[in-house]
Amino acid sequence: MRDNQQPAPVVDVRSLHVRFGEVEAVAGVDLQAHAGEATALLGRNGAGKSTTMRVLAGVVPLTAGSARVAGHDVRTEPLRVKQVVGYCPDVGGLVPRATPWEHLQLAARLRRMTGWEEHGRDLLERFELGDVAHRVTAGFSHGMSRRLSVVLAALHLPQVLLLDEPFDGVDPIGVEATFEVIADARARGACVLVSTHLRELAVEACTSVSVLRGGSRVATLAAEEMAGEEGARAYRGLLD
Repeated sequence: MRDNQQPAPVVDVRSLHVRFGEVEAVAGVDLQAHAGEATALLGRNGAGKSTTMRVLAGVVPLTAGSARVAGHDVRTEPLRVKQVVGYCPDVGGLVPRATPWEHLQLAARLRRMTGWEEHGRDLLERFELGDVAHRVTAGFSHGMSRRLSVVLAALHLPQVLLLDEPFDGVDPIGVEATFEVIADARARGACVLVSTHLRELAVEACTSVSVLRGGSRVATLAAEEMAGEEGARAYRGLLD
């Protein structure tokens, strides 16, 4: 590789379309994200952020276009995609009658992980879930469930970390812990994507921001360009 040649993107989405019946949820999104970076998918509800993330996680099939994750085609290699991805869905994903520790045990067993216990305990403590590690999640608040979903996504130190609305309903301690997980992932060379409608947190957590509107990407900017009042005005302009 030449010194002036940018490394291949870890996430490479080209002209992505996703339709559910007559509804086109994603209408031609192009997106590239690289190792050691965190990219925010920013936009209003219904912009296509979560559907794009579900495609990258191998949960929802694409209708047209292409998407590759760590070199694997999501259409033809869904199992390989799931192996390299850590995914925090925007809703659901937890077993109501299972405890956080049982969730970690199940995740580790499915991925055939060994020696994960210390890291798992550290994550639970970091997200202030240590005291409820053996309590069933049925009574968890929305914010607690969000925090546990981030823990599960990060447990196996994935090559690609997909966090869909990780800040929704989460208190400042949970937000800070999520920032730390993102920073840790970037430090070890992982590629991170964060879907959110919260511009200020997107700017703080990520290195770049891709703005989605009506199922399409309308701009990709460095995170600092979306900061402060000027960033707020620029963001509003992209959504209008």
